[in-house]
Amino acid sequence: MRVTDIPEAEAFILHWGEMGSHWGVNRSVSQVHALLYLSDKPLHAEEICDTLGLARSNVSTALKELQSYGIIRRTHIIGDRRDHFVAETDLWEMLMRITLERKKREIDPTLATLAELSARLEGRKDVPPHIAERIGRMHTFMGTLTGWFDDVRKLPKGTLITLMNLGGKVARFIPARKQSDS
Repeated sequence: MRVTDIPEAEAFILHWGEMGSHWGVNRSVSQVHALLYLSDKPLHAEEICDTLGLARSNVSTALKELQSYGIIRRTHIIGDRRDHFVAETDLWEMLMRITLERKKREIDPTLATLAELSARLEGRKDVPPHIAERIGRMHTFMGTLTGWFDDVRKLPKGTLITLMNLGGKVARFIPARKQSDS
């Protein structure tokens, strides 16, 4: 029985593909990920093509993209020369790998640009003060967010789960401070 023979599994794969496109990830990439995530055995590219009805080139591209995120890996089966693929099934590990890769691709270049722009605007009198102030505030905010992420990702998984389960209740352990807009 193929995974897609189960209506709920097929619905999951289709939905994951749709959500991927909302997150800026190609639909085919997301569907390949969903199929591998649900599969209880390694799959080779031809199986993925047949199961999802995708072109071989789309599957190859998807597999490379997913490997670059570190959320699938290549494996081998004795007696079969083809590459097979399996997905990371630990959801925390998957979240951290995706988040780290997105940070590298999106946040780090933005932070570098903001740092450069802030430095170029420093002391300038020919620029309205609110421009320099807002770019500087965005740089500080993004730097703080990046530092927080780097600290949080080093925490043990159990601590992360406890923090998540605490949710907003964790705020009672933090002294009250005046709220600001930055």
